[in-house]
Amino acid sequence: MSLLVKARPDGREIVRVTPESAGWDYVGFAAHRLRDGEVLDFETGAREFCIVVLSGVVSVAAGADSWSEIGGRASVFDDRAPYAVYVPGRVSVDVIAHGAAEVALCSAPAGGDFKARLIEPSSMQRSVRGSGSNTRYVCDILPHTEAAAHLLVVEVRTPAAHSSSYPPHKHDVDNLPLESSLEETYYHRIDPPQGFAFQRVYTDARDIDQSMAVEDHDVVMVPRGYHPVVMPHGYQGYYLNVMAGRTREWHFKNDPAHEWMIKR
Repeated sequence: MSLLVKARPDGREIVRVTPESAGWDYVGFAAHRLRDGEVLDFETGAREFCIVVLSGVVSVAAGADSWSEIGGRASVFDDRAPYAVYVPGRVSVDVIAHGAAEVALCSAPAGGDFKARLIEPSSMQRSVRGSGSNTRYVCDILPHTEAAAHLLVVEVRTPAAHSSSYPPHKHDVDNLPLESSLEETYYHRIDPPQGFAFQRVYTDARDIDQSMAVEDHDVVMVPRGYHPVVMPHGYQGYYLNVMAGRTREWHFKNDPAHEWMIKR
């Protein structure tokens, strides 16, 4: 099965991954483009959600809670953190667009006694990771230090001609505190949008070894294995990562063949 999920060029639903379509247990992802006044409504059911306002302005109602006109980024490439809303299971949700907007629905199995809440940009940790042509810009939207059952959500901007998720790393074995087992999706955006990125997903045994040319709005699924990303000259990249697994901690192992570059 190909790990690349191609985006739809038009219509409200841009791309969707479910545990059933991916053949795994935890991560779900969908991205939607909304017109002014359009309403996206859904039931969370047995899953928790992190709604990320990728661009534009929306209002969100989740059960008895509501937040008006949140968002404001013109693009995911704006140098600012997004707004997001965490919603637990068994809740009705309405997302209403005020002008054109793009939203991501990140999900995993629900659990625990969590409440719906607004996640404001000021609460998110932003950092610079790597150096030289491996520099990238990270924003932790829903890290393991914030309340949720299984979900972890982070976004990353990668400058043109830089690598990311690099050196190649994996998180597919429960061997805490050295490594945790987490499924993952990469939702890619490219600037300018006619560009592309390269992503490889491979295991030590090479029973998975796929190299993909990824275009704007595509998703790459990472069931296991290493998963580096490289941006060509002239095109900067963005990806929204959704991770989830049995243990809600992110611990990774670098590919030993490439770890030399961070040990110099």
